[in-house]
Amino acid sequence: MCRLIEFAHNTEKLPIPKLEDTIRRYLSAQKPLLDDSQFRKTEQLCKSFETGIGKELHEQLVTQDKQNKHTSYISGPWFDMYLTARDPVVLNFNPFISFNPDPKSEYNDQLTRATNMTVSAIRFLKTLRADLLEPEVFHLNPAKSDTDTFKRFIRFVPSFLSWYGAYLVNAYPLDMSQYYRLFNSTRLPRPHRDELFTDDKARHLLVLRKGHFYIFDVLDQDGNIVSASEIQAHLKYILSDNSPAPEFPLSYLTSENRDIWAELRQKLVSGGNEATLGKVDSAVFCLCLDDFPIRDFVHLSHSMLHGDGTNRWFDKSFNLIIAKDGTAAIHFEHAWGDGVAVLRFFNEVFKDSTQAPAITPQSQPASTDSSVAVQKLNFKLSDALKTGISAAKEKFDATVKSLTIDYIRFQRGGREFLKKQKLSPDSMAQLAFQMAFLRQYGQTVATYESCSTAAFKHGRTETIRPASLFTKTCSEAFVREPSKYSAGELQQMMAKCSTYHNQLTREAAMGQGFDRHLFALRYLAAARGISMPELFLDPAYRQINHNILSTSTLSSPAVNIGCFAPVVPDGFGIGYAVQDNWIGCNVSAYQSRNAREFLQCVEKALEDMFDALEGKMIKT
Repeated sequence: MCRLIEFAHNTEKLPIPKLEDTIRRYLSAQKPLLDDSQFRKTEQLCKSFETGIGKELHEQLVTQDKQNKHTSYISGPWFDMYLTARDPVVLNFNPFISFNPDPKSEYNDQLTRATNMTVSAIRFLKTLRADLLEPEVFHLNPAKSDTDTFKRFIRFVPSFLSWYGAYLVNAYPLDMSQYYRLFNSTRLPRPHRDELFTDDKARHLLVLRKGHFYIFDVLDQDGNIVSASEIQAHLKYILSDNSPAPEFPLSYLTSENRDIWAELRQKLVSGGNEATLGKVDSAVFCLCLDDFPIRDFVHLSHSMLHGDGTNRWFDKSFNLIIAKDGTAAIHFEHAWGDGVAVLRFFNEVFKDSTQAPAITPQSQPASTDSSVAVQKLNFKLSDALKTGISAAKEKFDATVKSLTIDYIRFQRGGREFLKKQKLSPDSMAQLAFQMAFLRQYGQTVATYESCSTAAFKHGRTETIRPASLFTKTCSEAFVREPSKYSAGELQQMMAKCSTYHNQLTREAAMGQGFDRHLFALRYLAAARGISMPELFLDPAYRQINHNILSTSTLSSPAVNIGCFAPVVPDGFGIGYAVQDNWIGCNVSAYQSRNAREFLQCVEKALEDMFDALEGKMIKT
């Protein structure tokens, strides 16, 4: 297995696209969003940029990239973007993914599941640190590369050539540099720019319950996992603590504006809490035990995305949350890494905790003195800190109150049906969002779909731009005048959307989108102190980056649902999954938009598309 890790480290550098390709792709994405005169103006600005200042900046970026052999051109600017943002991390950045229940219902007991998931998480940590974690591979052509024959072949290729061997069959081992920050890591608030902190020597787990903080060791002095029955005993002890919730729950501070939180943290440190805070920051991860069961999908989303603010440490690399009924989720901070690393960890924890559980519901906790092993953390709070906590709570409650979340599960079909029609399931979900927005608001707007570029060294994400001339034409046909077209004509339009979306997805995954390249050029202009190029001052540039439809998909047998808040005040946050026989869609919105109505329009769009694919007439 170690041999395979070398294969992962041979990841190629993220390519910088050619400037003319970036401009061409940018204009294609602008086309459906602008009228003719706006488009002509943007086209003009692009031409001057491409032959003038843009060309200079691009050349400087390429030179800089050649000097920085150890990393990608986007890595530094991307960390900066997250760490200099002063908005609270909760709702603005942190998403969640929830686990499916354990297939064996009796294993969903809170104590049993918390113990099993904690042990599985530490097993993953051990495998990762021993360099025994097989790399994930992104397969552009799975039929050729996702096979035992290929895996056997690649084992015997010298490591410096293995990346190229994989490349020949369109298989890309994913960069695993982010995994280092999964454990023992926290985002620390600092004035103007936060800091990512990791202490991989720490051996304790942080547990939050009713706003109280507890720690105990999950690794012994030799780095071995503490016995599962001991972990079970300590968690049982924490669950039996009847102390009332604290009057001033410290966790609210992690939901604050980052500069305010940085100032309050300084007060905490100078008030004699430095060592205690250090234990929070360095903990292996944060386990949150909630005291209530989950009622439905909407309640699940609110609980896992933000909760009531008392029982999460939003700055931790991730919080593993387990509700009273065993419903579990991972809520993660986004600056250190992206969905690929989290999803890998998530899948492994689900698989291990359900297939090789450390304890059974009948297991007895170890007879150990948990009152000695478990330390309850106490913080000294000055009046200024108490005032700060109350102010943070007030802001948190008001923001959370303005967020609505709704969920649908479309049961008529999913991936299997769409693949039989030779259509990309992802493209059809994205087309449904375009049709829904057009029906509800009468226009086509900037749309963002996240795509990982982990096939390259220190790659992060690229943007797929699902709103295209193809989706606009197709949406208008379905929404405005369906009776004018036969089912066959509508099918042809859907096929064009699918082909184009597949092309955009392939380009993005290979680092050939336009968003990150333009972002890096703009960042470089700002860093060099030159006046901002006109292209970036164009209202059209501002508009395409005001992503009203922000979308992300996660498909895995372990995932129940996921969710994040809108990225702009008048937007929607759309988490979706196209499963074999159904399509799930979880939508969040603030008060200026209506998530329920939007989802009704998504459902109508999917019904119409499935009708057309089955050769039926579309009902207006």
